[in-house]
Amino acid sequence: MTTRHSALLRVTHWLTFVAFAALLVTGIELIISHPRFYWGETGNSGTTPLFRIPIPSSRDTVPSGYNYVLPDQNGWSRSMHFEAAWILVITALVYGIYGVTSGHFKRNLFPVSGQRSWQAYWAVMRKYLRRAPPGDEQSYNPLQRLAYLAVIFILFPMMIWTGLALSPSFNAAMPWFVGVLGGRQSARTLHFFFTILLVIFFVVHVTMVAMGGFWRRMRAMTIGGASAGEEESA
Repeated sequence: MTTRHSALLRVTHWLTFVAFAALLVTGIELIISHPRFYWGETGNSGTTPLFRIPIPSSRDTVPSGYNYVLPDQNGWSRSMHFEAAWILVITALVYGIYGVTSGHFKRNLFPVSGQRSWQAYWAVMRKYLRRAPPGDEQSYNPLQRLAYLAVIFILFPMMIWTGLALSPSFNAAMPWFVGVLGGRQSARTLHFFFTILLVIFFVVHVTMVAMGGFWRRMRAMTIGGASAGEEESA
């Protein structure tokens, strides 16, 4: 047995998963309470939305086009949403410090020589399309590195930024924090789209794990062990 993922990497991976799952569930509840999105600083039931999600609202004061409302879960979901967000922020900081100090980012995520070309990406895509066996790869392939870098250094930071911009305390202390995004309602709209991108990544990630050997890769990300010759987790 060989250790493919350090204990800290495994712990932060699953903490991130739990926090993201909690954020997703509570975020859906928050959207249901007001399934309309705006651009700018203000937006309310009397404002023309940028777009709306065609579902019933959980509040009778929010026009949704339906003649009934869903149960209002806004209270507990809002509280849990912010608690899960802080778990995610702290976990991300720990992972970021570890990634830099241990060389994890440089060793496993940043493209190495021969991986910085469209040919390298297309070669991996052809392999996925053929559903070829994973082989003996011991490190992330170019597409995996690109996807993880985008999630770690773009999507998650933007999720945290747009999420904090919705906090009244941050608005009061650092108005520029939300002003750069175009206003609180713009931050909420961007937050929604970044969530969709992360959900897409999550679905693709789980699909790739399943295609490459679900239980083998789950073992590597839980107890850290895998037989020699097995590839790096997707």
